[in-house]
Amino acid sequence: MLLLLSRQVSLSLVRQVTHRSLISLSKTVFLTLRATTLSISRCTVSVNATSQHLVTMPERRPFVRLPTDVYPVNYGLCLKPDLIDFTFEGKLEAAVEVRQGTNQIVMNCADIDIITASFAPEGGEEINATGFNYQNEDEKVTLSFPSALQKGLGTLKIDFVGELNDKMKGFYRSKYATPSGEIRYAAVTQFEATDARRAFPCWDEPAIKATFDITLIVPKDRVALSNMNVIDRKPYPEDDSLVEVKFATTPIMSTYLVAIVIGEYDFVESQTSDGVTVRVYTPVGKAEQGKFALEVATKTLPFYKDYFSVPYPLPKIDLIAIADFAAGAMENWGLVTYRETALLIDPKNSCASSRQWVALVVGHELAHQWFGNLVTMEWWTHLWLNEGFASWIEYLCVDHCFPEYDIWTQFVSADYTRALDLDALDNSHPIEVNVGHPSEVDEIFDAISYSKGASVIRMLHNYIGDEDFRKGMNAYLLKFQHKNASTEDLWDCLEQASGKPIAAVMNSWTKQMGFPIIVVDQEQQGDDRVLKISQRKFCASGPHNGEDCPSWMIPISICTSEDPSCSKIKVLLDQPESAVTIPNLGPDKWVKINPGTIGFYRIQYSSAMLESLLPGIRDLTLLPVDRLGLQNDLFSLSRAGMISTVEVLKLMEAFVNEPNYTVWSDLSCNLGVLSSLLSYTDFHEEIQEFIRDLFTPIGLKLGWDSKPGEGHLDALLRGLVLGKLGKAGQKATLDEARRRFKQHVEGKQILPADLRSPVYLTVLKHGDSSTLDTMLKLHKQADMQEEKNRIERVLGAISAPELIQRVLTFALSDEVRPQDTVSVIGGVAGSSKQGRKAAWKFVKDNWEELHNRYQGGFLISRLIKLTVDGFAIDKMAAEVKSFFESHHAPAAERTVQQCCENILLNAAWLKRDADGHPPVLSAAQGAPCLTLDL
Repeated sequence: MLLLLSRQVSLSLVRQVTHRSLISLSKTVFLTLRATTLSISRCTVSVNATSQHLVTMPERRPFVRLPTDVYPVNYGLCLKPDLIDFTFEGKLEAAVEVRQGTNQIVMNCADIDIITASFAPEGGEEINATGFNYQNEDEKVTLSFPSALQKGLGTLKIDFVGELNDKMKGFYRSKYATPSGEIRYAAVTQFEATDARRAFPCWDEPAIKATFDITLIVPKDRVALSNMNVIDRKPYPEDDSLVEVKFATTPIMSTYLVAIVIGEYDFVESQTSDGVTVRVYTPVGKAEQGKFALEVATKTLPFYKDYFSVPYPLPKIDLIAIADFAAGAMENWGLVTYRETALLIDPKNSCASSRQWVALVVGHELAHQWFGNLVTMEWWTHLWLNEGFASWIEYLCVDHCFPEYDIWTQFVSADYTRALDLDALDNSHPIEVNVGHPSEVDEIFDAISYSKGASVIRMLHNYIGDEDFRKGMNAYLLKFQHKNASTEDLWDCLEQASGKPIAAVMNSWTKQMGFPIIVVDQEQQGDDRVLKISQRKFCASGPHNGEDCPSWMIPISICTSEDPSCSKIKVLLDQPESAVTIPNLGPDKWVKINPGTIGFYRIQYSSAMLESLLPGIRDLTLLPVDRLGLQNDLFSLSRAGMISTVEVLKLMEAFVNEPNYTVWSDLSCNLGVLSSLLSYTDFHEEIQEFIRDLFTPIGLKLGWDSKPGEGHLDALLRGLVLGKLGKAGQKATLDEARRRFKQHVEGKQILPADLRSPVYLTVLKHGDSSTLDTMLKLHKQADMQEEKNRIERVLGAISAPELIQRVLTFALSDEVRPQDTVSVIGGVAGSSKQGRKAAWKFVKDNWEELHNRYQGGFLISRLIKLTVDGFAIDKMAAEVKSFFESHHAPAAERTVQQCCENILLNAAWLKRDADGHPPVLSAAQGAPCLTLDL
């Protein structure tokens, strides 16, 4: 599953609107999720008193996995949804094996009423269940029988009813409008992690695999889809308006991968080079918008088949756009479900970042067809195997399909640095984390499972080498296909393929939270350079200084100015400190640790080493990914109080000639963090002036209109720069944005898709009630969800308090799809200090409705994170803590803890700059000390 973690922001213009944040994915996923807003969590710094402010959450509930005395072999499942009354009837005939005599069967079941249940042993008489004991807290039901069921095979029959809910999980209803404007509903499923039990009683654990024979009874004018191909479609004898649709038997699979969709759709179709039928289903009348995803999918399946040396095992794969969908996408085997914005591309009205996003999401979900579906994690503790791997290989796939995207540089900004930021918190967690009760599972669909997981796999791939990595992956997939596996199983296969100590190295990265900072100094000894390298845990408050300091086995690469693109030396640092000699390197040459920014750690160079690297930023001899990594490390060190924020701003001035989109994107994000932080001081206008000065030269160079020969990255960079200048109030940009917006609204000159976000953002930031009215009118008129989302994400930029309230009210209206409400509220919170206060009050005032809407899903975590993470006042941490102690949100407990920590860290950073040295922006101007506006 791909969550709308903040990953997409680095790939789009939204990053200018709000600042860096997490959500929990999911998948999604953190897919998400990759999605749409960042908050000030990137500016985490710590104080010694942080721990005393951490939130005390309720005790973890006891949890026991299902007994294995009765085990499913095949589910014969028939579902009959009512798309008017929003209910469904179900019949289950499950072939089961009784492995140990018992008079009861325990299954997962939630929000379902069982009507009758019986068991018939093979060749024996049917036994009716005498009682159904629902354990609602544990989402289980116990079926009791009057006598013991004997060992052997048998058939379990259950008739049941349920509700097509509006919670975007389980078997639910999704609202859409027909081309004529009539409101109708589709019936769709979202089962990961633990929601198959809301559609039918089942053994809803990933290790309890079975085959599925699915039959759907549906209106005859509706499309009915499931994991496999249709093998029979015939009139339903009891109602001539219905048809009975039967699907082929699935491979053995986990319940969370079962999928059903019933609705109205068009499709485009193709075949891969090896004969797999690929279809992309779209809303009626929008088949053209499925062609880009179809092109990506038909390239991607053969790429993965070749990479894994294992063929795709199903005869077809469908990709379908769902109107109401909480995650970014979900990898159901053979029927992958997506948000519309993660699948549909309009050739005329979609921007470059949307194309890239669709390519990444398609690559992510199709990778799961092997890694997750064919081989499945044994339990949710190993979720990171699924998500971390898919979040890494999606980039490998997109780089293969679209080399012009420079996607690996974007990975560093979108995933790698975000994971470092979150993992520096005291309230992070290891990649592998024990989970039990269903309420705990949603919490681990976050940037640690997705982005840190992807980052350490990228580091592992580099350490092993591609050839041995592929050999190990092939061995793993063949050994465990149609089975379940753990992290250790993958390490064993990679160790055998490479001959390297994979488990020993990787356990230090997956079983303990956090990461190291590498401290480097050098000494010239004759013709040789001797590096002194040490490691210690990096925390948001700086290096770990305790006696009980964890350590890592760290693959370290070193390059020099003789060849910045190639590692001259590779070592494995398996102790606290070491010396490395680089032979025949003169004193005029520089040395760079971690070329390619692949190792998952921060670096602190000695002053002399850092000074020698700075010319490589100005003259661009350092690779873009290394220019980005150097700047991001220094920014992180300043957040942690290890260097002055002034030093980072001086470094940023060296980027004035920077041509690379992703480097600018990361700079933009970090400056956004500073801008948000300084809104609590007298120096907010000074940071805007700094931004205008830094971005104006590249803005003048790019101009407003695309030029012949420009490509994908030029479009992304232009949108980023113009949005940044517009938001910062650069007059020429503001005037031109207003002119072009007026022409766009009047229909005289429609804005190119790549310019819409920066123009919308600019005119709203400096607009009034008529501007907001116009934008809401554009939203209502928009036929494409991408355009609606584009507008929703920037509405929060409006400045006037009464208009901020209008935007917040709009967020909960029927005009905004349920999953997108979070983005609107987050946009308000991330746009200004006033917006953050208003958004937090709005969330508190409407908590019952919001919590009821999102409940245990990851969207509730995302909502909390986006709303409160940017506060920078100590007392707000206490307020947030108090609120969530009386308004429990079990799926967001860790998120609340992280937010409280971040608030304290932000406040500490501000206080340190106020007390310790002249203000960040005016050090060179002899300005008075920084004053806090609390």
